[in-house]
Amino acid sequence: MDETAWIEQARAGDVEAFGLLVQMHQAHVYNLAYRMLGNRMEAEDAAQEAFLRAFKHLDRYDLGRPFRTWLLSIASHHCVDRLRRRRPTLPLDEVRWGTAGRDPELAAVRTEVRERVQRLLMRLPPTDRAAVTLRYWYDCSYVEIAEMLGLTVSAVKSRLHRARRAMAQEMREAG
Repeated sequence: MDETAWIEQARAGDVEAFGLLVQMHQAHVYNLAYRMLGNRMEAEDAAQEAFLRAFKHLDRYDLGRPFRTWLLSIASHHCVDRLRRRRPTLPLDEVRWGTAGRDPELAAVRTEVRERVQRLLMRLPPTDRAAVTLRYWYDCSYVEIAEMLGLTVSAVKSRLHRARRAMAQEMREAG
């Protein structure tokens, strides 16, 4: 069975087929939510909500588009909405990244860099954060990001440029 067949079955009400779609895409949706929200529990809630919304609106999905793009669009919009409803926060409550082999010093440096990037990411406005996450963690094209976020391609490029510049400036200032 392939993804298209599962989508068709899920559209017909097959919850198990949708469960297979969830299994296929859950890591992508969770990671996007975590990058945008910066909190594991909130990311889990947001991912679950994104899947619920996708299931509820599966009839709106255009089979001519990649399912993952449509699903990440739902997740990113939900995360942006969540971020707009709360005050911005900077700390990372718990980050568990992979270790760097057997070199604990290298693992510590990599963890520190990832945490620093995550903190900088959390300072960006929600839509800019979504654009950066989609581009650099999911390798989405400018066109895909524009579709997902309801922006023009030039607006996506502008937001990415502004976000990279802001993050670089903060890294320089922090030393």
